[in-house]
Amino acid sequence: MELPTFGKCYEESMLRTVIIDDEDLVRETIGKLLAMVCPQVKLVGEASGVESGLKIIHDLHPHLVLLDIRMDDGTGFDLLHRFESIDFKVIFITAYEKYAVQAFRFAAIDFLLKPINPDDLSVAIKRAETLIQEHFNSQLQALEENLKTEFRQKKKIVLKTQGNIYLVDLQNITHCESDGCYTYVHTTGGDRILITKTLKEFDDMFSESGFYRIHKSYLVNLTQIKRFEKQEGGYIILNNDFKIPVASRKREELLELFEKLAK
Repeated sequence: MELPTFGKCYEESMLRTVIIDDEDLVRETIGKLLAMVCPQVKLVGEASGVESGLKIIHDLHPHLVLLDIRMDDGTGFDLLHRFESIDFKVIFITAYEKYAVQAFRFAAIDFLLKPINPDDLSVAIKRAETLIQEHFNSQLQALEENLKTEFRQKKKIVLKTQGNIYLVDLQNITHCESDGCYTYVHTTGGDRILITKTLKEFDDMFSESGFYRIHKSYLVNLTQIKRFEKQEGGYIILNNDFKIPVASRKREELLELFEKLAK
């Protein structure tokens, strides 16, 4: 299989982090502590509540969220309940110890009490970094194995619509595109098949078959990628010249994946 040429990934991978807290002074203090004791962290944004927090997570795709619990427009738990799936790590930061049990039900990495101890913050960040790297390494290994098989066994999938039943070679699916609770499946033959499944369901089905979710709205067959374009945050171009945006938090993972496969 010929791999797309992405150029050398020269940027050091960092932990993209956002702070969500309704107190300006607290956000400022956390930012200063991160700069002092957590050099592996790249603070990419801040928000002051549930609604602004949702927007910043959707826009910036962080690896890690430092999340207050009680805020003016709701709680950190309210925010997390708004996600179909949580693909980032969470460290809760609060003045109220009574929320600890509920916080860990969300698989929080840690629960830090205000005022924040710098050593405790450093330990929590290192734990987050380890878990994120372990997850990426296992994902990378699975993708590598599946890419190198080049679909030796021509796996087929049945796609059912209201009026038709399609039998499609998995290798002939270029990408899947989210449309709310539905998904468009695009093929090399130019078909655009609307299926009553979410993109997450297709991600779960295809994640071990050489597909990769490069954006909240797109799942891509990595064998169909022709090149990566750096402008405007990053795009991939498929063999059929279809242009798809790459989420900022996925860019370095894609570059690392193809650098490794090219060796």
